[in-house]
Amino acid sequence: MSQENMNNNAQHYLAEFDQFQETVERDWFSEQRQSALKLFIETGFPSSRLENWKYTDVRPIAKQSFSNVSTTTSITTEEIDAIRFQDIDCYELVFINGVYSKEHSRLDGLTENIVIENMADALAKDKDLLEKHLSQYADNNVSPFTALNTAFIQHGTYINVPKNTVVDKPINILYLSKDNAQPLATHPRNLVIMGEHAEATLIENYIGLDDANYFTNVVTEVSLSTASILKHYKIQQESVNAYHIGNLNVTQGKDSLFKSHSISLGGSLVRNDIYGQLAAEGASIVLNGLYMTDGKQHVDNHTRVDHLKPNTHSTENYRGVLNGKSRGVFNGKVVVHPQAQKIEAHQNNANLLLSDDAEIDTKPELEIYADDVKCSHGATVGQLDKNMLFYLRSRAIDEDTARSLLTYAFVNEIISDISLVPIKNRLEHLIIGQLPDAELIREFTNE
Repeated sequence: MSQENMNNNAQHYLAEFDQFQETVERDWFSEQRQSALKLFIETGFPSSRLENWKYTDVRPIAKQSFSNVSTTTSITTEEIDAIRFQDIDCYELVFINGVYSKEHSRLDGLTENIVIENMADALAKDKDLLEKHLSQYADNNVSPFTALNTAFIQHGTYINVPKNTVVDKPINILYLSKDNAQPLATHPRNLVIMGEHAEATLIENYIGLDDANYFTNVVTEVSLSTASILKHYKIQQESVNAYHIGNLNVTQGKDSLFKSHSISLGGSLVRNDIYGQLAAEGASIVLNGLYMTDGKQHVDNHTRVDHLKPNTHSTENYRGVLNGKSRGVFNGKVVVHPQAQKIEAHQNNANLLLSDDAEIDTKPELEIYADDVKCSHGATVGQLDKNMLFYLRSRAIDEDTARSLLTYAFVNEIISDISLVPIKNRLEHLIIGQLPDAELIREFTNE
């Protein structure tokens, strides 16, 4: 598909937007929606000729005419119970094919000063606050997909934690996708505002319930005030025929902490963008990531952290395990601005190739305009250690089990850093389940 045809196909969303406008009331955000759509139509889908999209070809998304109208919004309680965290007492919002399900959500016991609600409800009643924050951190000009999401803002999650407040339970957002009458596009929009000295844990779950073909295009915006803390988990388990484009934008105040765990296990074509702005002294960001691919999966992780002020800190650790004919991409960029003296920034990307046909393109970058800094970055690509394989084989462990044990040990560096035990246990179970001789591995690891 040529770039011209890709741009022509973007016109499909113009017709979809007209239909979308008929389903939502014209509100204070309508003008911004229209402006974002205009930008998307003018820009079109990104081409691999662009440096930022050099290794990711989005033509599989561009050539399909995804509908924004869900015809399947029903799901049984049994289906949800099978995938929700049974061992976490949490506040939970459930979205089915992009549509909020109040019936299946769980917000009982929420104190009056904490806001956790569907974005559609917030747009209707929280104009004054949303005008200051919504679409202020995610730049529509950076990615056409962000502009497309902004054009179709309706459902999603709005969270507002006031100052000096600790949310007593994790907040779990379940975005569930299942078979639709035609290929479906959903555009979830999440906005998180943390007041001074506020603390919360947020889990974003994206799960495909079958092998449906659909497109998830999500944008999450986070604003952290002075000394606030947000622990963030994103677990992507989309269908093997699904496309997932995710954009996370974080702006941090003085002495704030943002800690992220991004786990990509599903999807046919996946792109995760994370932008961190350390906008005040003492701000810290920790980005951990794990991606496991097989078959012809393609997973692209792009991160950018801007150190805008002195005495800020960033740590980044991503690991990939690639099998089959799959492909991974990692591009991590740290920019140290001229006034950002006495900062620390450390970045590492390690990759394990389990087959001769798997491929990884890794590019950690440092762009430094200050002279009193501590910065490091590195990347490794390799296969399983033959000496370790020999050692395990010499202990009467068969080759498949030995390879699985070494693979698990490689990914466990990321998993072991997860402090929320039920999530850690769930991920260990999922990852071990993808390895040969899973039951034996569970015995060895006591999982």
